[in-house]
Amino acid sequence: MMKLLARFKKNESGATAIEYGLLAALIGVAIIAGAGSLGTTLNAKFGAIGTKIGNTASTSATP
Repeated sequence: MMKLLARFKKNESGATAIEYGLLAALIGVAIIAGAGSLGTTLNAKFGAIGTKIGNTASTSATP
């Protein structure tokens, strides 16, 4: 029984799995935050481009 407890105490595979899980979660949060920020920036850029195209089209359509 003592050998079983000693072996259980030395086993670190559960701790390693938790560490990998936490690392994966942090990477996921970073990706989500980065994608959200990038999406907001791209939305603003495309909005500005659309406005310029709309202004150009309405200006050139007037005789």
